[in-house]
Amino acid sequence: MTDATEALDAAAADATPALWPWLWRDGLLAASSWAAAAVATVGLPDVVPWGSGDLFATITGLGAVAFVVLAFIVHRLGRLGEVLIHYGPWLIAIGVWLALWELTTAKTGWLPKPFFSPPHGLLNIYVNDGQRLLICIGYTLRLWGLGFASGIIVGYGVGVALGWSKRFSYWGMPLLKLIGPVPATAWIPCTFYFFPTTFGASIFIVALASGIPVAILTASGVGAVNRAYYDVGRILGADSRYLIRRVAIPAAMPHVFVGLFMALYYSFAVLVVAEMLGAKYGLGWYIQFQTAYSGYANVYAALLIMAVLCAGIIRLLFVVRDHLLKWQQGFI
Repeated sequence: MTDATEALDAAAADATPALWPWLWRDGLLAASSWAAAAVATVGLPDVVPWGSGDLFATITGLGAVAFVVLAFIVHRLGRLGEVLIHYGPWLIAIGVWLALWELTTAKTGWLPKPFFSPPHGLLNIYVNDGQRLLICIGYTLRLWGLGFASGIIVGYGVGVALGWSKRFSYWGMPLLKLIGPVPATAWIPCTFYFFPTTFGASIFIVALASGIPVAILTASGVGAVNRAYYDVGRILGADSRYLIRRVAIPAAMPHVFVGLFMALYYSFAVLVVAEMLGAKYGLGWYIQFQTAYSGYANVYAALLIMAVLCAGIIRLLFVVRDHLLKWQQGFI
């Protein structure tokens, strides 16, 4: 009997290493956490009705089924499989968070309405108010795009001039240091005088918040270029224009992208305030409108959209940076 037991244990030990590499354990755990969120949503009654609970349970349940399937095939998916494995703990945490979120809001009321909303409450906002939110997204992206683009273009040009010209830096840098610490929203009274429309004033607020960090970091990057590069270029016959385009600007690009990332965050930070200046639509306007009527679930839904938009733009900026700064690989 003992010999037979030892043989079965040895066979199981031999089989486990062969099976385990093909099984994504985090995928099964993620499936369990997402299934728990679905069960909590439909299995327990809501303290206050929110709507779209069945739809949310369906989405999380399908997610759980997908993770079960992926647990057995993830190693065959190549690059996508590697990404899923890398973010496996996050997928588990999201499922646990959704389940706890449901329990503490809709199911127990520990975080009461209207100050807090369960996840299926946010989903209900997207279902019922999705068309207006899409319009607001379009208006917000238009305002942000015009303000951000104009701000970084002007800031980039000013930064190159500050870093290259000592005379321009002598007069311009003190002014930039004086204006820089002042919040962009503090200039709202001046914008009403200088701009004929509230939309133009809103663009200026976003542009100001975007342009200052780009100007400062660009000037720092151009000023930090090794002067020996300029000397070599002049010996070889390069003029000032060539040195700016081919030496100063490429060498300052790492600093420029740091300024762009800072500008992106600052621009989104002032976007809500900028859309208060007479805007008819926009996520900032939507947040202000819903806050006035205690529609906090709608506020959270709009804030989530803004966070996703900002994260997506940041990711796109990282892709552009990695493409333009390929020459840094192996050096930095």
